[in-house]
This record gives sequence, C-alpha cells and structure tokens, in this order.
Amino acid sequence: MANLKEIRNRISSVGSTMQITSAMKMVSAAKLKKAQDAITAMRPYSEKLTELLQNLSATLDADSGSKYSDQREVNKVLVVSITSNRGLAGAFNSNIIKASKVLANETYAGKQIDFVTIGKKGNDILRKDGTIIHHDVSIFDNLSFNNSSAIAEMLMEKFEDGSYDKIVLVYNKFKNAATQIVMKEQFLPILPPTVTEATATVDYVFEPSKLEIVEGLIPKSLKTQLFKAIRDSVASEHGARMTAMHKATDNATEMRDALKLQYNKARQAAITNEILEIVGGAEALAG
Repeated sequence: MANLKEIRNRISSVGSTMQITSAMKMVSAAKLKKAQDAITAMRPYSEKLTELLQNLSATLDADSGSKYSDQREVNKVLVVSITSNRGLAGAFNSNIIKASKVLANETYAGKQIDFVTIGKKGNDILRKDGTIIHHDVSIFDNLSFNNSSAIAEMLMEKFEDGSYDKIVLVYNKFKNAATQIVMKEQFLPILPPTVTEATATVDYVFEPSKLEIVEGLIPKSLKTQLFKAIRDSVASEHGARMTAMHKATDNATEMRDALKLQYNKARQAAITNEILEIVGGAEALAG
C-alpha cells in the first residue's frame, strides 16, 4: 500500500505540473499573436529604411558627415546580446549566449570584446566571462520606440567617439512559433549597399540637402533597426515558450498516463494477493 500511495502522490504532482505548463502555453499563445502582428507590420518598413540608408551612405563623401559609415580597423568590438528576463523557453536564451561567446572567443579572438546585455538571462551568464558596459532588464516592461532609442543613442555615441570599431547585434529573429533564427547583425558601421545592375544606374535627387538627410535619416534608421531586433526577440521568446510548454504538457500527459497504468497494475496485484490470502485462510480453516 505504501507503493500505491507513492504512485498516487506522483500522479498528483505530474497533474499539477501539467496544469501549470498548459496555462503558460495559453498565456504565451495570447501574447505571441500581439507580438507577431507587431513585428510583421514593422519589418517591411525597417527593411526598406535600411535599404535607403545603405544606398544613401554609398553616395556620401568623407566630409559630408557620414560618421556612422566609417570603416575602421577592427580592434574593439561591442556585442549587443538580446535575451529575455524569464526562462522556460527552450533553447531561446542559451542560443543567444552561445552565439555571443562564439563571437568573443572565435570570430573576434584576440580583440577587445565587451557586451551590452538586454535581458536578465544573458546578463547573468555573460557577466561571468566578459565585461558588461551596460545592461537593461526593464525595457520589456514597457517596450516602446523611445525606450529602445535611448540604448541606440548610447551605442551610436560609443561608435562615434571611437570607443568601439564595430557593434554587432545578436538576437533571435522570429520565423514562426516553432522556429527562431539566431542573427548576428552588424549595427555599426553601416554596411555598404549590395550593388546590382538595377541599383547601379539609380541616380538619387536629394530634397532637402544631403547633409540634412544624413543627420535625420541615419540615426532614425539605426534606432529602428535596434527596435526591430528587440521586437523580433520578444515575438521569438513567446513562440519558443509556447512550443516548450506545449512539449512539456505532452510529456506530462504521457507520464501521467504511464503512472496511472502502473498504479492500476499495482492495485490489481494488491487485490489479487488479498483474495489469495482470504482463500488460503478459508482452506486452512476447513482443513
């Protein structure tokens, strides 16, 4: 009977876990819809703005104020690692942390590598192995363009004053609820455009002046690029957590069913033993 009691306790524990994972799955599914709509609506605008930015930067002279397209020898690299504040999302956070460490230990080995961490999980791990110059865990509480712009301005200042020669964003790009793509995206300096036959003959007419466009469009484009990366990460987080909790619920259901079968077998064996004892006692008395 002690064995039966232990199995009953395990069934109850697995059932409670299953209720929690099922509830977390539904919460993530509800949040995912909003986050997916936001990044889907923003992505075309961001990509077009980046394309215009690259084409514009290609036409700028060295003295026209294009301080963000200055290609310098890479000695100091700043890696912006975008994770989440919470776990239980499968490999969502560990993939970003691993990619950030690969940049530090392999891609830019021998260079000065520092980190900016957005999200608690990445900060907790990367601070043990590297230098964190800035971290932000509150941006997800009120995610807005203005809040992310403050971080983007800080990054632009670090590049402009020569503190770093290259800044790289590491984040999860949302593809669908079950798939997230780890991105290592160059933030600064601005990448030159890909010249094709279609774009080689394009002649831009600037109105107002080219310098005014540089001063307005480039900073806005960089802020939009960071905001899009954070929104991508948020949508990926909810998708990864929903998938992880769905699998956890399925596993808990299988475990509960197996425990119920084990309990029924043990209970049937206990009943059979009791019947055999009664029959044996009755035969002994009759004899």
